[in-house]
Amino acid sequence: MIVDLSTYRDGTRSAADDLPSALATARGSEDGFLWLSLEDPTAEELGRAAADLPLHHLAVEDALAGHQRPKVEHYGDTVFAVLKVLSYFDATSTVETGELMLFVGDRFVVTVRRGGTGPVDDVRDLVQRDPRWRHRGPRGVLHAVMERVVREYTRIDGELERDVDEVEEQVFSPDRSSDAERIYSLKREVLEVRRAAAPLVAPLQALVAGGRGGSGEVPDDGPGAEGSPGEGPGHPVLDEQSRFVLRDVLDNLTRTVEHVESYDRLLTDILNAHLAQVSVRQNDDMRKISAWAAIAAVPTLVAGVYGMNFQHMPELSWRYGYPACVLAMVGICVGLYRTFKRSGWL
Repeated sequence: MIVDLSTYRDGTRSAADDLPSALATARGSEDGFLWLSLEDPTAEELGRAAADLPLHHLAVEDALAGHQRPKVEHYGDTVFAVLKVLSYFDATSTVETGELMLFVGDRFVVTVRRGGTGPVDDVRDLVQRDPRWRHRGPRGVLHAVMERVVREYTRIDGELERDVDEVEEQVFSPDRSSDAERIYSLKREVLEVRRAAAPLVAPLQALVAGGRGGSGEVPDDGPGAEGSPGEGPGHPVLDEQSRFVLRDVLDNLTRTVEHVESYDRLLTDILNAHLAQVSVRQNDDMRKISAWAAIAAVPTLVAGVYGMNFQHMPELSWRYGYPACVLAMVGICVGLYRTFKRSGWL
């Protein structure tokens, strides 16, 4: 559905009723542009937008299908970016993933949101409040969205660091409060963040360097756009200033990816250590069970022999036979106990 359709002209935002008139209004100002925000759009809604704006049919297909890998592609004068939006829930230590796609071109921005909340509303408020962002136009929206998505990655990075430290302390604590399910669950959350952040590094590096950062050559054999992804030395939407301010976003993203990859390796080591501890504890338990079984076997054996009630058995007629037998059983059990205790079995 269409969440918002607005035009920004001479630093002022105004709502628009239809896309053609909004585009005409945006082109009537030197720094004007329109912003169309969609959430889980239908093919008809996105098709109407593609009919009025230079949206490449391949990018439109990706936006409709969803579940795309994070990427930045270029179709003529239009940038198509796919970002994974992450949300962290502290109560359950889980990460939820949404998808945000942006079409950024000359005088227009189209955002397509699937699942999750995303930073679109925050960026829209920022563009409305701060004239510096409004005057930067579509490239300012692209930078603001990427900056806020990566900022959330950084925040989740800090939350995951605390969770990993907590799990590590539990594994090596004497109270045995950790479990493999908790470790594996955290490893899955780390993998979720890694899948969202890591694929975005290379395209963002290409943008900062002035290249295209696309994912291959695709001939432009359909309507609605010019050019193909990955073609040409630069891009008119992303000027030198835009590439410069994206460097900080790239630095934060690269640092987050490095941290997340280290968490993944550390959690693997923690899981292996936990499983080794479980194996050692099981061996200790088996040794204790075996030791007590050996101690209990001695009186059982002696009592079983003298409980057979045969007439002719040694010491049956001896006056001190019973106490001697009991003392022998106690002595042997104490001796076995001390032997097992010295060997660490008890």
